[in-house]
Amino acid sequence: MSQTDDRSHPLPDSAQDAARAARAPHTPQTEAPSYRLAFSDPDFLLREELRPVRLQLELLKPQMLMEEHGINSTVVIFGGARIPSPERASEARTPGLGALSHFYTEAREFGRLMTERSLAGGGHDLVICTGGGPGVMEAGNLGAQDAGGRSIGLSIVLPHEQSPNAYVTPDLCFNFHYFAIRKMHFLMRARAITVFPGGFGTLDELFEALTLIQTRRMARVPLILFGGDFWRDIVNWQALARAGTISEADLDLLHFVETAAEAAAIIDEWPTPQA
Repeated sequence: MSQTDDRSHPLPDSAQDAARAARAPHTPQTEAPSYRLAFSDPDFLLREELRPVRLQLELLKPQMLMEEHGINSTVVIFGGARIPSPERASEARTPGLGALSHFYTEAREFGRLMTERSLAGGGHDLVICTGGGPGVMEAGNLGAQDAGGRSIGLSIVLPHEQSPNAYVTPDLCFNFHYFAIRKMHFLMRARAITVFPGGFGTLDELFEALTLIQTRRMARVPLILFGGDFWRDIVNWQALARAGTISEADLDLLHFVETAAEAAAIIDEWPTPQA
């Protein structure tokens, strides 16, 4: 049984041992890297050989915390970090980005609509989940806050990325090193996936989801693309079907919408998955 280790609440055995090790006399032996407890030795944990352990930890930490917070299912919002709010459209780096600013408004409204539905059912399902960054992601988290609910942010460490947006629920704000594990957390609990205009990252996330649904590695869920003109312009979906590299039926996986209300209606009409 755990002891208190001079505190008012019990500590796990591992935490007790780490505290004891920190109080060890300072000698050449105790200060050598080899003497550190393996689980509290950052240099050891960051070794190349420990990558499988780090992958497991990065999978487990968000999973365990989301379970503790009662998150059963999510609605995912993918989309460009560079898309400005309408108020900042004139500051966009290109006129094209400024012209996409209305999608910020739609993402915010969509986040609000889905969160209202989530709260009506107890707040454990249909929880908004974004990449935690600016642009469309920020708008989705802001919409959830507008409705008075929680939302998730799955951030990732990048050289140019900003800190998480201010609207992610702090206790549901996660940070990742591995893109692969982050993608798993986006899709593991997804009851619907929405994709707003974006760049390489958004395209990567879209095609990952499409591949998993097409190959039945995940259950079919509404896969909703905001901005039909944008998506038909950058991907010739019909050409893929004509070439035979996908089937005509695969095109039915995609739903094109322009507004948050249209997207919400598709999700509302989708059959509820059986437990």
